[in-house]
Amino acid sequence: MKIIKNEKLIQRNGKIGQYTSLAALVVLGIGMYISFSKPESITYSVVCLVLGFILSQAGMFMGSRWGKSPRPDEKLDAGLKGLHSDFSIYHYTASANHLLVGPSGLWILLPYHQRGKIYYEKNRWKLKGGGFLQGYMRIFGQEGLGRPNVEAETEIKNLRKFFAGKMDEAEIPEIKPILVFTTDDVELDAGDSPIAALKLKQLKEFMRQGGKNRALTSEQIKTLTDILPTP
Repeated sequence: MKIIKNEKLIQRNGKIGQYTSLAALVVLGIGMYISFSKPESITYSVVCLVLGFILSQAGMFMGSRWGKSPRPDEKLDAGLKGLHSDFSIYHYTASANHLLVGPSGLWILLPYHQRGKIYYEKNRWKLKGGGFLQGYMRIFGQEGLGRPNVEAETEIKNLRKFFAGKMDEAEIPEIKPILVFTTDDVELDAGDSPIAALKLKQLKEFMRQGGKNRALTSEQIKTLTDILPTP
């Protein structure tokens, strides 16, 4: 499998996450100093504490995706290691964050690292359990599942728009999304979800089996990979 990724973007966003976290500590420290040394300036202290909290959440968000190893792209690379050379995975280089092109088709990979029970019910993905830490993180909006269906639709739309500018729309193959849960501590029930969902350890075999049916020919794969940007 060929791996193509935008290392400059990953490094840049990782540094932004680090600087944001450091700024949060500084602002929180200033807020604490004001609250103890200048009680009459409590308004400034509150502003600093609120701003510091917001910065800390932003830093955690950026760090989990761009700074903390293994990152989502590294987890996907490890999970798919050993796929045939006809497969190529693109990280942060196209209109989709994680795009896999190969005999099994054109796949948008949507990685999630939540733990606990994840299930599809009443047109929504839901999450239960995962322990105290994940419950705490969900309260502050860092670990929620969000709306995978909406995210998938957006990435598909953006990717089709990208290809439409490079080739005849009739030649664009079907773009299929798949949710990939990268932790072992997850109980997954996809139910009647319109989007496929798998654990990371199942992903390689899923793609291998799909490749046997040749959703894309070698010519189609070459056309797509020639169009897709490389950093």
